[in-house]
Amino acid sequence: MSLLSNRQRGSQSGANVPFHIEQHGIDFIPPSDRWARPRDIAGLWAGASVNIEYFIYGALLMGFGFDFPTALSLILIGNLSFFLLGLASLQGQDTGTTSFIINRAPFGVRGSRIMAFFNWITLIGFETEGLILIVGAVIVLANISGVAVSGTSKVIIIIAAVGIQMLMPLFGHATMVRILKALIVPFILIFLALSLFLSGHGTLSIHGASFSNWQLYSAGLAFTIALSGLGWTECGNDYTRYLPQDLSRKSVVGWIFLATAVPQIILMTLGAVTFTFLSTSSVWNSANPFLAFENQNVIPTWFVVTLLLFAIVQLFAINSLDLYSSGVSLQALGLKLKRYQAVILDGMIAMVLTIWVEFQSSFATYMKEFVGIIIVWIAPWLAIFLVDWLLRRRRYSSAELQRSDPHTRYYGTNGFNLNGVIAFLAGVVLATMSFSKAPPPANFPFHWMTPISNHFGAFYCDGSSKAACGAAGWFGGADFSVFLGMGSAGLLYIVLESLTHSLKRQENALGHEDTLAAESTS
Repeated sequence: MSLLSNRQRGSQSGANVPFHIEQHGIDFIPPSDRWARPRDIAGLWAGASVNIEYFIYGALLMGFGFDFPTALSLILIGNLSFFLLGLASLQGQDTGTTSFIINRAPFGVRGSRIMAFFNWITLIGFETEGLILIVGAVIVLANISGVAVSGTSKVIIIIAAVGIQMLMPLFGHATMVRILKALIVPFILIFLALSLFLSGHGTLSIHGASFSNWQLYSAGLAFTIALSGLGWTECGNDYTRYLPQDLSRKSVVGWIFLATAVPQIILMTLGAVTFTFLSTSSVWNSANPFLAFENQNVIPTWFVVTLLLFAIVQLFAINSLDLYSSGVSLQALGLKLKRYQAVILDGMIAMVLTIWVEFQSSFATYMKEFVGIIIVWIAPWLAIFLVDWLLRRRRYSSAELQRSDPHTRYYGTNGFNLNGVIAFLAGVVLATMSFSKAPPPANFPFHWMTPISNHFGAFYCDGSSKAACGAAGWFGGADFSVFLGMGSAGLLYIVLESLTHSLKRQENALGHEDTLAAESTS
């Protein structure tokens, strides 16, 4: 069956056509609806990556106290994690379903629901981040116009923003691809113009922590990895499930990497340069980082207005990805919700969280707390997900994945693949123990949870070495969470499978014929 005929039949079916409400949820996508190409998926990701969020991430990274060359190295290395997003997008192409239905293989039907819950919480966090920035942009636009924004006005803005942002994910995958691709060129032009205004003003010799401060460097690397490729890996298959099975896997990974890593490296670098001269670190770390564009004489007011208006549109677009994936994650939890109902529920929860952050916290504090949530569960989950895929020789039964009854191949013991669950819990514990919120406040109350990062070796310091070692131990707050979380979970899963041969028993078990796969070849 040719790709052209797939695209034509998918359009005729109306199942996933731009500006028509998508009917698919977590169900199997038949070949007739596999309309996408790698460059379509790349267009979606590029539209999400040419985004003001990553500009702000670069400024926040500088707010850790790095000099510019060190921050640039973190940006370059951290964004290599988008290779992980590419790898974690290949399973949807093979199975025709979403990440947390495929996830039944390594964790069991009930175990996968727990992972889907973690993902749902994470995506609501990203949705809240986008809403906070939308509100911040509106506030700065109001300030420029001479309009005061009160507490009541903020709540009204948040409610209106939630209503607007729920529209695009209701229409679904094809609509998001079309809109996000259309936003790429305008935003490239906007950021090119911004770089021209900033040229000659950046202070690349700004003093700060360098490579020698390896403890802070490791924390900055964890921050960058979490907010680049790692933080998106659990969503990749939600979009590649519309790719025909016979397309090149290398092409899929390559297109996704180019569409994500390259624009984010450029935008984070631009944000880091902007931090060196535009306003102060206290503004970038405030409740509203867009306040840095006020009361400055480098960027014309008319351009600030243009930038923020486009930023609002783009933030709505990227939030649509979060809402789409959180909606199918809710369905994977086993809740009997249609996708549009899940989108509405998520929007309401994100609205409440945004109101709380606006009145009780700051954007920078929220992001640094949120990064820890991303790392401690996604890092071990991703390792197990990819290791399981490789141990199965990259083969799943699409029909069995769609079943949730106790007789399915992937059900597990009482609904849990114990090897996956045990390895995941071990990875979460070790990732948490080695996580360092940087730069941590002096009264950070959770250091007792991070003994590897903040206390390891402290009890063995004596004499002159104790002064050098300090209360934080030999590692001095270094962050090993990403690598220890992934490494320990992946390795333990391999060991447990080698001891129990659980996967081999699954593959040899009598199960139903893979009727969906049979249909795809008929």
